[in-house]
Amino acid sequence: MKKVLCFGEFLLRMSPSLNKKWIHDANMPVYLGGAELNVATALAKWNMPVKYFSALPDNYLSKEICEELTAKRIDVSPIDFSGNRIGIYILAQGTDLKHAGVIYDRAHSSFSELKPGIINWEEKLDDVSWFHFSAISPALNENVAAICREVVSVAAGKGITISVDLNHRAKLWQYGKNPSEIMPGLVEHCDVVMGNIWSANSLLGIGLDENIHDKKSKEAYLEHADLTAKLIMQKFPKCKTVAQTFRFDHKDGIKYYAALNDAEQQYISGEFIADTVVDKVGSGDCFMAGLIYGLGNDLPPKEIINFAAAAAVGKLQEKGDSTNQDLASIQSKISYYE
Repeated sequence: MKKVLCFGEFLLRMSPSLNKKWIHDANMPVYLGGAELNVATALAKWNMPVKYFSALPDNYLSKEICEELTAKRIDVSPIDFSGNRIGIYILAQGTDLKHAGVIYDRAHSSFSELKPGIINWEEKLDDVSWFHFSAISPALNENVAAICREVVSVAAGKGITISVDLNHRAKLWQYGKNPSEIMPGLVEHCDVVMGNIWSANSLLGIGLDENIHDKKSKEAYLEHADLTAKLIMQKFPKCKTVAQTFRFDHKDGIKYYAALNDAEQQYISGEFIADTVVDKVGSGDCFMAGLIYGLGNDLPPKEIINFAAAAAVGKLQEKGDSTNQDLASIQSKISYYE
């Protein structure tokens, strides 16, 4: 079974109930967060061996965080203890990370102050067969983007499978570089790309039909996803798998489906419905984990995309950043919609 290393910034998420309730109650939930940690947490829950790289200050909060992650069977030995603070983001309950109300407090965090040329990636990648990162990290600053280039180059040289989630956080790209100037140089090393037709356009410069929403057609979306996937694989020949998600409001909940392309064809998931939404954060990370789980265990493509989509929808009905779903509950959701 593949040992996965997830690379990215650990974050504390502050989740206030608005209308001043958090002030009057003197209470605000705090969750352990970070896109890549959410992936690692799901994989560990599903019995895949997983390691996690981030940077944390050497203090008692970091120690407690590492103890908690270890209890969840995440190997925290790659974590670099340096710098002075843990990154924070604030997101009101019930919203998601694309919402305009997200507040980032990540400047001068331990992770954002990492410098290229310092980490021994050969050592960190020892016994790893899969490396995962997201577009959030290179969005932070030029140094972290350079570190991303370092680690994917070493991972590619070692023959490690590399996956990327094309998370687009426009608020983070504030250091004078457009995403399309940075991301192609990273994605060229990737074997697996996850995103959607919009993030592929924003981060990789892949063409987008600006009128796609007007067509109001699932078939049109999937046809566009098929074209986008083929263009990604053409532009980045190392990439052999592209997965894309579609999430739309549906009554009081969410309608969700996804597509996976390999060199042969497009595979489409079932259409899953979340009647209510508890927390939108981490759904895409759960999908990414499902993709890694399916590919890492050599499942058939149709099973992979169904598993990933069902896991993502299940996460919408959980509070917090990471999932607590087990394999049986995800399989039950797939069976229900078949």
